[in-house]
Amino acid sequence: MLLSFVMTDVHSNQCPKALDFEIKRLGDDKIESLCKYKGNVILVVNTASKCGFTPQYEGLEKLYSEKKDQGFVVLGFPSHDFYQEPAPEKDIKDFCNLTYDVKFPMFTKVNVRGEKAHPFYKNLATETNSSPKWNFWKYLINKEGEVVKSYSMVTSPKGDKLTSMIDKLLSE
Repeated sequence: MLLSFVMTDVHSNQCPKALDFEIKRLGDDKIESLCKYKGNVILVVNTASKCGFTPQYEGLEKLYSEKKDQGFVVLGFPSHDFYQEPAPEKDIKDFCNLTYDVKFPMFTKVNVRGEKAHPFYKNLATETNSSPKWNFWKYLINKEGEVVKSYSMVTSPKGDKLTSMIDKLLSE
């Protein structure tokens, strides 16, 4: 009986495939394991500073601040794949902080599509059969670390389509 309990406990601490990646924080040398976000509902977003959808930072930050105490987190990944994030990381970090007061975790600039995509993004695309078509493409991951759904850049972080699914996952 005890052995069964121990095995269950060890299994529950394993990192899910979707989160089994390490990546640097934006403008920092610190490498972070995405496994630390297991147990949260996660919204992954590829971002850019020079995009028509850049004002979504405001909605993403509002969503994060309103729901973080319920176990929700936004993870931002700047990308220049669509030629709208030419800035160095320090400038991206300053832009996010000064313009949109971004408090949700932001990570190093990565490729999000194609052969050069970061392995985290390659896995997200495989799990959803959907790679980012533009900046502010979104992926939703449940508390168990399973990729649930992807959303296009036109899906507003303030819209019911996204927020109702987040609330549903938070209540499970």
